[in-house]
Amino acid sequence: MAHSQLDNLARINQLKVEEATEEEIQGMLRSGQRSLKDAQRKELSLVSRFILGYSAAHSFALAALRIHGYRSDSRYLVFQCLQHTVDLPAEQWRILDTAHRKRNLAEYAGITDVDESFFRELIEVTQEVASRVDNLISKR
Repeated sequence: MAHSQLDNLARINQLKVEEATEEEIQGMLRSGQRSLKDAQRKELSLVSRFILGYSAAHSFALAALRIHGYRSDSRYLVFQCLQHTVDLPAEQWRILDTAHRKRNLAEYAGITDVDESFFRELIEVTQEVASRVDNLISKR
């Protein structure tokens, strides 16, 4: 893990150094699992499923950051840090970056630009992040 990059982000006030409690981390993981499960409910609209999938990805990514002892107020940065917290390849965290932009358009401008193909990519990457966070926890 590239802790020096996380330390650098903390030095320039992009991240805050703050130890997490086990209860906090477990709560994020439960929230992520619940949202991921609900995102796959076919009776929901694609946009609702997308928002749930995005929320799950954020919960897992934030848990990874918190496990390393950092906090961020920026959802975008939480996703970017995945390359340092769980060694997620750039092409995967960039899918989460795209999801972040699409989520902002949906939430703040009412513009929904999500199709099934992108949604499936989001779910696959979210499942990968969840798996990597589980591995991170098992190594503690």
